Amino acid sequence: MVTIEEALALIRRGAEEILLEEELVARLREGRPLRVKAGFDPTAPDLHLGHTVLIHKMRQFQDLGHEVIFLIGDFTGMIGDPSGRNQTRPPLTREEIAENARTYQEQIFKILDPGRTRIAFNSEWMERLGAAGMIELASRYTVARMLERDDFSRRFREGRPIAIHEFLYPLVQGYDSVALRADVELGGTDQKFNLLVGRELQKQYGQPPQVVLTMPLLEGLDGVQKMSKSLGNYVGITEPPEEMFGKLMSISDELMWRYLELLSLRPTEEIRRWRREVEAGLNPRDVKVRLAEEIVERFHGREAAERAHRAFVERFRHHRLPEELPELRLAAPAAGGMRLPNLLKAAGLTPSTSEAMRMVRQGAVRIDGERVDDAGLEIAPGTTHVYQVGKRRFARVTVVPAGGDAGA
Repeated sequence: MVTIEEALALIRRGAEEILLEEELVARLREGRPLRVKAGFDPTAPDLHLGHTVLIHKMRQFQDLGHEVIFLIGDFTGMIGDPSGRNQTRPPLTREEIAENARTYQEQIFKILDPGRTRIAFNSEWMERLGAAGMIELASRYTVARMLERDDFSRRFREGRPIAIHEFLYPLVQGYDSVALRADVELGGTDQKFNLLVGRELQKQYGQPPQVVLTMPLLEGLDGVQKMSKSLGNYVGITEPPEEMFGKLMSISDELMWRYLELLSLRPTEEIRRWRREVEAGLNPRDVKVRLAEEIVERFHGREAAERAHRAFVERFRHHRLPEELPELRLAAPAAGGMRLPNLLKAAGLTPSTSEAMRMVRQGAVRIDGERVDDAGLEIAPGTTHVYQVGKRRFARVTVVPAGGDAGA
């Protein structure tokens, strides 16, 4: 039997804030399963590890015996979440939302227990609410309170547009908690305002206010900005095992501990022991391998994790090339050779020439296995070389003369 103290220790793990913790303790003491809600707008078809931070916390609540509600915001998705945005985001179509919601359901059960998960769609009650109900809901919050949100107040001060429908988003998210009679709602730190609206609306509808638990936004592979597909610093949970393993092995030693705290299901004391072992001289790479194996196994199975580990060792410790190496033909400019940064960008090995130059300066670029430190290097037409950026990006590129037959 798990004690309240043990349950709290697990719930606090990795959490940014619990509002209010004394209310959570009181509900845990009631001895009944709590209704724990987290909402996800199906804005993209695939989830990445940043999304799974909340899902892991939901799994921990499941392991403590509570009811988890995975709420798919098919209604709110058509409004568009304005959180953290400096301009209005175009809403999604019903068709886009339906397809993305389908893939979400396929992916979340890599973490959640299907037998203890309730999937809900907020269109179920929001479409019943109707226009009159929406107006009544809007009457429960003021414009002044809405403008307390950082992103709204900033846009208002700067004269940027704020569409009326954006004010509806936190109200609808808050009403979801009323409809589900949520005891606890989870969200990222950027969702704090919306979660607190839920608490306020529950009070107005005569319900005990939900406990709000915020989780930090997971940094991407660069260790600086939050994980995002648009920034290219993400690990997708449907990526091939070897790609996923290689990306996780590329993170910094310090970021590794952050990932273990927020993504690993290993006991906290075990992770603390690993940290002590690293401080005593263990190579951090060995701990990173444990993290990578755990994550790959979760989404692809144990055998795939072992294969990915072996492939990583073969490729990066013994400098072997990937079995499937992209083959490209690029045309040199009319003036003659092709500058290395331009080649790396054109080959898709870096997102920009400035990033290519930065990678060269860092010693992260190799040609035929040899490190290159000259960002001004020109590659002559008619040559073929294997180019490598970092540990995972490879391509065999042939530079053809200007006007030649370029392409893959």
